[in-house]
Amino acid sequence: MAEPPLAQNGSKSGPGSVKSGKSKGGSARSKSKGKDGVPSPVTTAKDNPSADPRTMRRIIAEDPEWSLATVPLLTDLCIVHIVNNFEHNPLLDELKPKHRAKVLEKISTNIPLKVTAHLISDEGYWQRCCKARWDICDVSHYGGSWKRMYFERNLEHIIEHFVPERTNMDVVTDVLPLSGEYIKRLNIKQLLPPIKEETKKDDDTSETGSELGDGPEVDHFEFGPVFEKLPHLEEFGVTYGVKDCGMNFEWNLFQFTTRDCLLISKAVKSCKTLQKFHLCRSKVDDDKVRVLISHLLDHPSLTELDLSHNMIGDSGARAAGKLINRSRVVKMNLCDNKIGAPGALAIGHAVSKNTTLKCLDLRLNRLGDDGGQAICKALLKNSTLTDLNIGSNNMTEPTASILSQVLTTNTTIRTINLSCNRVGPDGGKQLQEGMEENSTVLEMDLRLTEAGQESEYCINQILKKNREDDRQLRLQNEKNKQSS
Repeated sequence: MAEPPLAQNGSKSGPGSVKSGKSKGGSARSKSKGKDGVPSPVTTAKDNPSADPRTMRRIIAEDPEWSLATVPLLTDLCIVHIVNNFEHNPLLDELKPKHRAKVLEKISTNIPLKVTAHLISDEGYWQRCCKARWDICDVSHYGGSWKRMYFERNLEHIIEHFVPERTNMDVVTDVLPLSGEYIKRLNIKQLLPPIKEETKKDDDTSETGSELGDGPEVDHFEFGPVFEKLPHLEEFGVTYGVKDCGMNFEWNLFQFTTRDCLLISKAVKSCKTLQKFHLCRSKVDDDKVRVLISHLLDHPSLTELDLSHNMIGDSGARAAGKLINRSRVVKMNLCDNKIGAPGALAIGHAVSKNTTLKCLDLRLNRLGDDGGQAICKALLKNSTLTDLNIGSNNMTEPTASILSQVLTTNTTIRTINLSCNRVGPDGGKQLQEGMEENSTVLEMDLRLTEAGQESEYCINQILKKNREDDRQLRLQNEKNKQSS
């Protein structure tokens, strides 16, 4: 029997012999390759120890949620830094538009106005400021500007809660340079009086004083220095009183003193841009309204004056008539006062010569038939007044008779309010006859006049026809403008 051949190293290579390491390694490499010599993708833990996590060292990061995918961009980190330090180092104009928008979305609404007032003009930021501070925000009352709304309401809040001789005036003077360019209207709904120390009085004296409204006069906030810093103020309204006083009610909380009247008169006179002035529910009497109107006679821009819900009588009405003739007032509201027939005669005389007044409100006064006829006779000569309200003035059929003559001759009046005057059936028929020859009146309020159902129905039908004719005329005018 022949012996097996010897290997190169002298060992036998029979079936039971052990292969050398080199042969073994070559065999393993040959197994891991395919037919074309390309390594096989299928490997085992023995061939690739790193595929077995049990044999590898585990690395645990300090933050288990850390991932390379969550690392913020450098620009985002810069934006966060700018937002967090905006109060001390405001950067906005230097940024690109897209980065500036992100900063404006994230900065706090509590940043002081000295930083943001002149720097930020973005409406979105001021919208956030308004909604964060007030529950009800109707921007339509502020010309669609959120920034204007914020500054106007902020200054109103400061003035309404200012206590003379107690609150530091710096609270107002510091905010005026920041707000002046953006304020066009102020509506002050209350003014707080200074806090006076109580003085001991006898019980009888104190009770009598509280009933009659007697007490020490107290002066309120002075608007002169404020108006000097508001170059664009166009509308101003104020009420000298306190809201929600509850059980702390005292008559001196609702006083409009002589000094208050003089100060507000000078302030309004100095504000050359003011167009609308409202002084309502402030117990303005004849003496005070004369002082006020004497400062308004030659005002260059005032077009609307509202003195409703006061205590103006005939003497004050004469002063109002003088103002109608010596100013550019277009709208005057004197409702709910104490004007009688003599005052109505003075106003009527002024209206008959006036060429600018378009709206006159005298409802809730004491004109009577003499006063009502004086106003209606003035309309026979006037050619500019379009809106007249003489409701609730104790007028009867004689006033309706004169008004019917106005309806036949006057072609400019558009709205008439006669409500709550007992003109009666005869007065209703006379108004109906006047309306049958009128084609310009669009509204006539005859509620609670006892004018009669038939007369009211006929008048309403005529009014409906006038409104339709007016609508057609306006459409035709618009078409003519478009074609031209």
